Amino acid sequence: MKIVIIGQAAFGKSVMEAIADAGKDEIVGVFPPLDREGRPADPLKEGAVERSVPVFQHGRYRSEEAIEAFKALEADLCVMAFVTDIVPDEMIEAPQFGTIQYHPSLLPKHRGPSSINWPIMQGETKTGLSIFWPDKGLDTGPILLQKEIPIGPDDTLGSIYFDSLYPMGVEAMMEAIDMVRDGTAPRIVQDESQATYESWAKAEDGVVDWSQPAADVYNLIRGCNPQPGASTTRGGESLKLFDSERQDDASDAAPGTVTEITETGFSVAASGGQILVKRVQPPKSRKVPAAEWAGEAGLKVGEVLGG
Repeated sequence: MKIVIIGQAAFGKSVMEAIADAGKDEIVGVFPPLDREGRPADPLKEGAVERSVPVFQHGRYRSEEAIEAFKALEADLCVMAFVTDIVPDEMIEAPQFGTIQYHPSLLPKHRGPSSINWPIMQGETKTGLSIFWPDKGLDTGPILLQKEIPIGPDDTLGSIYFDSLYPMGVEAMMEAIDMVRDGTAPRIVQDESQATYESWAKAEDGVVDWSQPAADVYNLIRGCNPQPGASTTRGGESLKLFDSERQDDASDAAPGTVTEITETGFSVAASGGQILVKRVQPPKSRKVPAAEWAGEAGLKVGEVLGG
């Protein structure tokens, strides 16, 4: 088949490389985002240039220039690998066999752009990925295939993506392409009664309420690690929280109270337990070990965070 790839970042590049290395299909073009001044080229573009694959950068996919360039390639299949902009119907429907897209959740649950964050933040114990046929809706098209994985009690956004959903997503995309080529790819209509949608997980979504159960606070912190980062406040200044550990031994201290400072980090009281914070990011600073920050900032046991 003649394949066009719309995508970006390391995942888009990995999918492109996997298709090229398999040698079963011809990549006739890639559509990465525009270059940004002062920043390296997108990895998908870099990978395409290395392999002499034509690169098309027209800004918005909805532009007439992008649509016409796409149609001129006369692709058999479009592969969407990490797409954050709206792709018009003229592109989705142009290839002979249509378009397939990767989405890192078990659709119809967790439609939307931060679909890895929210299952962790909401305390779910499983997630997965979907390869689907995009349509006019947002992540609403028929399912081609899905893969399920457990969310471990200490998994973070980073571990779920880099250890599981990224490598599995590349493999699943290759499996889906084989099915399209072989004429065995299904189109399973999504069950709208099970559908959920969440928008971007923003910084304000990661603000910790220490009066909540320790399990909920821990889910919030790990679901925001590394992006957008959970946060609390100290002395009116925001403090981002990253690596952490849930401690089930409850404290008599008020929620948000610093109960212990050790070489590992500092513990904070929550409802029914405590959170050991191991890595933080103060304002206008890099991420640092929590114990290092506590020493430099003069943090004391008994201080109350988030007030």
